[in-house]
Amino acid sequence: MVGGATTKELIVNGKRLDGRELDELRPIKIEAAVLNRADGSAYVEWGKNKVIAGVFGPRECFPKRDVNPYHATLRCRYRMSPFATSDHGRSGPNRRSTELSKVIREAFQGVVLLEQFPKTAIDLTVEVLQADGGTRCASIVAASMALADAGVPMKDLVSAVAVGKINGQLALDLTGVEDNFGDSDIPIAITSRNKEIVLFQMDGVLLPEQISQALRMAQSASEHIHALQVDALKRVYESKQAGMGAIPGSEED
Repeated sequence: MVGGATTKELIVNGKRLDGRELDELRPIKIEAAVLNRADGSAYVEWGKNKVIAGVFGPRECFPKRDVNPYHATLRCRYRMSPFATSDHGRSGPNRRSTELSKVIREAFQGVVLLEQFPKTAIDLTVEVLQADGGTRCASIVAASMALADAGVPMKDLVSAVAVGKINGQLALDLTGVEDNFGDSDIPIAITSRNKEIVLFQMDGVLLPEQISQALRMAQSASEHIHALQVDALKRVYESKQAGMGAIPGSEED
């Protein structure tokens, strides 16, 4: 919740509470192909956030009422584990998980080439194992990687990051404390090649020039995130190639 009733000093001597600059990302680790039974999967550690995503499909669509004769049906489920935060929330569907499931699905609706797989379903599941602000952005990054790992055709990879205002200044990649006590929060998802914005939400109030600056900050950060995504996919491809490289009986004497 941005803009709570209680104020908190979030910038001390020009630095944020975790020691970062205002335009600095938290450490990000991305791994692809982490689940054996999913068609595609990914794991993202982003600061203290830990998110895993899995994709099944394209496959036969059940129930039949979801079948579309012209394109695949993209379905998304976002869920935060009950142990993900100190709030000890109950597991199962709730208002937030329903909203973020819809947000993530709509972010990829125009990116995945659904028309290539009519009458099928693509099921995307995102599980937040640990949360500390920015889980929807980390989830979108993990979802993009899982779709790519599954070989689902897409126009582009999608990167995402949030920009917010804390103590009156714009800051990149808010932590949970900054999100709770900050003035505003803008999650933004961008395609890497065409720089198309596929998600833009705003909680709080910003001036037009601040929104423009936030977009520039997000675009610059998304380029770094995209490089990490590509590197993770390359590692999977190279490991598979290495595993297929040796042909039995082909070694020279």
